Amino acid sequence: MDKRAVIILFAMTLLGAGSPGAWPQGFPSRSVRIVTAEAGGALDFSGRVVAAGLTTALGQQVIIDNRGGGGGSIAAETAAKAPADGYTLFFYSSTAWLLPIMRTVAYDPIRDFTTVILGLSAPNLVVVHPTLPVTSINELIALARSKPGQLNYASSGPGSSSNLAAELFKYLAKVDIVHVPYKGGGPAMNDLMANHVQLMIQSAPGVMPYVQSGRLRALAVTTAEPSKLIPGMPTVMESLPGYEATLIIGLYAPAKTPPSVVELLHSKAAQVLNQPEIREQFFKSGQETIDITGADALNTIKAEIERMGKVIRAANIRAE
Repeated sequence: MDKRAVIILFAMTLLGAGSPGAWPQGFPSRSVRIVTAEAGGALDFSGRVVAAGLTTALGQQVIIDNRGGGGGSIAAETAAKAPADGYTLFFYSSTAWLLPIMRTVAYDPIRDFTTVILGLSAPNLVVVHPTLPVTSINELIALARSKPGQLNYASSGPGSSSNLAAELFKYLAKVDIVHVPYKGGGPAMNDLMANHVQLMIQSAPGVMPYVQSGRLRALAVTTAEPSKLIPGMPTVMESLPGYEATLIIGLYAPAKTPPSVVELLHSKAAQVLNQPEIREQFFKSGQETIDITGADALNTIKAEIERMGKVIRAANIRAE
C-alpha cells in the first residue's frame, strides 16, 4: 500500500470513530428488556411507548419487565444487578434517586447506574378544595401561617412524589401543614374532593379533569418556568423562590455498560422521543420530552439528591 493510500485509510478511520459505524457491532443481537414499575400505572404506560419506539429503532424486540413493590426499589435493584451489556435497562422517575435516603435499599443511583437519557418531564399542580379561601400561592402561605397545624395535605403515601413536593413547599415557605398519607393517588384525590383534606400537590394530568369540572381549584404549577402543558397557569416559584417539583423520567443502564452501547441507546431513544407523534402522545398525557444525558444528567441527579435530601431529612420522611 502506497503512502497516499495509508493516509486516506487513516483519515477514514478517524472520521468513522464518532460515527454510527463505530458503535458496537452486533448490538443488539437479541431482545432488550426495560425494567420498570408495576403494570397499569403512568410509568408503565410511558415505558411501553418508549419500548415500542425502540423496538423499531433498534431492530430488536424491546420488552417491558414490570417489577412492582418497595416504592421502586425492587425494579431498581433488579436492573442494577443485571449484566452491564445493554440488554437490561431501567425506566423510572426521579423518585428512584431519592429512595435510598428514605429507606434501606440494595442499590445506589450514582454508583450502580449510568444514564442513557433523562427523557420526560412531568409537572405537578397545587390544588385545593374550592371552599378553602385562597386563590394564589401567596394567599395559601398566608393562611397556613395564620393557622399552624390546622391545614391538611394529602399524598399518595410516604416518600411519594406528592409527599416530597408538599414537604418541599413546607420547607421553603416555613409553614406547618399536616401530612395525611393515602395508599395511592385515587383515595387521596377522593378525600380532597370530599373536603376531608384541604390541599394536594399532584401530577397535572391526574388533577386537571377535576379542576376543569370545578371540583378542585388549581393555584399554580410546580415547574421552574411556565408550562406549555397548562398555558396561563402561574408557577409556585413566582411566589416562593427556589421551589420546583418536577418529576423527571429517565432510561438507565447498569454501571460499566460499555460507553459505545450507552451512546447507541441514547441516540435511538432520543430519536424515538423526538418523533412528532410520540411527543404529541406524551404531551396529551401531561409529559414533555427532554434530552439530558452524560455529565449533564449526572449533575442533575446529584443536585436533586442534595437539594431534596435536606428536605427529606428535615421532615424525617421514611418511605414504605
